[in-house]
This record gives sequence, structure tokens and C-alpha cells, in this order.
Amino acid sequence: MRIAVIGAGSWGTTVAALAARANPTTLWARRPELATMINTEAVNADYLPGHRLPYGLRATSDLAECVAGADALVMGVPSHGYRAVMEKLAGSVPASMPILSLTKGIEQGTSLRMTEVISEVLPDHDESKIGVLTGPNLAKEVIAGQPAAAVVAMADGDTAAALQSVFMDPTFRVYTNTDVIGCELAGALKNVMAIAAGMAKGLGFGQNTLAALITRALAEITRLGVTLGGRPETFAGLAGMGDLIATCQSDQSRNNRVGMGLAAGKKTDDIIEEMKMVAEGVKSVGPILDLAGGQSVEMPIAHQVDQVINHGAHPREAVLSLMTRDAKSE
Repeated sequence: MRIAVIGAGSWGTTVAALAARANPTTLWARRPELATMINTEAVNADYLPGHRLPYGLRATSDLAECVAGADALVMGVPSHGYRAVMEKLAGSVPASMPILSLTKGIEQGTSLRMTEVISEVLPDHDESKIGVLTGPNLAKEVIAGQPAAAVVAMADGDTAAALQSVFMDPTFRVYTNTDVIGCELAGALKNVMAIAAGMAKGLGFGQNTLAALITRALAEITRLGVTLGGRPETFAGLAGMGDLIATCQSDQSRNNRVGMGLAAGKKTDDIIEEMKMVAEGVKSVGPILDLAGGQSVEMPIAHQVDQVINHGAHPREAVLSLMTRDAKSE
């Protein structure tokens, strides 16, 4: 299959590298100089320093050139720019082309998942061929060849299987799943929980605290995800529990690093500026709470993350609020 990957950040570049090992793959980079670096030096020093890319991977800063002749489209654009890029691609994407989203976020203003944004921008597209690639996938570990696993979630089982074969190899095991809603929501919701985990670590709390937080975060994610149409078992799998554990525990996680910075007294904008990368949980927490409120679903951890990020609360206040909630059964 000929693969077009849109977005040359750390994860977009890694996914393009996975595909390029056995498939003609083109990667779109917003900045021409980054595309040139990838083509001439086989590296993306801005996001994956020290890691060689397959020589079969080609990069371009021209969107139309990237998707021309492609058999499948992979979207790795941050949520805040996702719709604008899809609108530019609209005339170049056949209605039957499989589209995979890598973005684990919720659109601000609409509270739509990224696959819903695709369907809204491309109303005639075959929805059964719109899906996600998700799981516990820290880009630097995957690009280094450390064993990892992921899920391709798509309603069309045959297309999902074809995409599974594009990315799977001895170091990257890929499963298929038809629960697009559950897999996509799990990926977006866990980012908010990773901010909470980073705050806990930044405050000096240990493994008991982190274990309790991850466990209750999983309950919270599952509660909203199932209400919105996901399947319960999805949240116990790679897209749910797996991704939550990886993101909450790893300092490589951008959202985790945001939480640690907040615990250190830094402002959110300053943390993001230092990282020079997007942390989807920061932008998604508001829309997620809007979704939860619309369904009368209680999300106390997400609420406290929102209080810290958007309302000036200190992480210690957030912890106290969570620990002093009314006693109840598990």
C-alpha cells in the first residue's frame, strides 16, 4: 500500500517510519526545512534526535503532493489544527480511501472526536473506513525498536486487517478492533489523567498514590466512554488501560511533564513553550468535561485537572479535594 502520513511530529514520523519499511510512504511536514532534513539526512532532529529513518521514507511540505496516488491516509496533526488541514485535503481524498487518525484529542468548541471531524469535513466519505491507530506507544521507544503493541480500530474489518499488515513487524505488534468510539475516547481521555499523574509525581507522592490514581482514572474513563458508545472491554485493553499506564508512568509523556511542571509552580503556557510540543490533555480537558456534563457523568479527576489548568487552583488543592470527597462504594 502507498501510505501518506500528515504531520511530522514525533509520533507521525515514527508511524511513517513503521510504514516505510515495506510500503512506499510519504510524510508531510509543515515546514519545508524539516522535509528537506528528512529527505537529505534521514533524520528528524527536531522531534526524534539520534534516530535514523528508513531511506525509503520521503517527505514533502506540499499537501497535495503527499496524498497524490496514496492508498491510505494517516492523520497525525494536533487537534487544534486538525480541521483546517482536513479541509485543505478534502478535494484530494477519495471517498473510499482508508483514513487513520493518530491524534488523541477532542476538538475545542465542538467536543468532537477526530474521526467525527473527518466525517464532518468529508460528509460523503465511507465512515466504515475511518478509524484510529492507538495504544501505549511512546514514540522514542517505538522508533528505537523496543517491543510495543497497538490497535487499529475501524468498522471495516478487511481494511483494518490490511492496515494492520502495514504497521506490524516483530517489534511492533498490531491488533484490530471495531470499537472506534471506545478506542478513540480512551486515547483522548487518558491524556487528562496523565496530567494528574504528573502533578502527583511532581508533588513527591509515591507508588501507592500513582496506583490509586491510575485505577480511579480508568474507572472514570470507562464510565464516560461507555456512556458515549464505547464497549467496556475496550477500556481494559491496549487503547484504554495500556495507554493509560504508559502515559501516567513515563516522563516521556508530554501530558505527564505538564503535570510535573504545574506541581513545580510553573504556568501552563510556559511549560508548553519549554517542551516545544503539543500536550493534547491541556486543550481537551474542557471539551471532555463538556461531554461529561452533557451526559451527567461524574469525572472528579478531570474536574480537578481543569481547576488547576484553567482556574488557578494549586495541585495540592486538587489532591485535597479528591481525597475529601464523600465516602462511597467502589
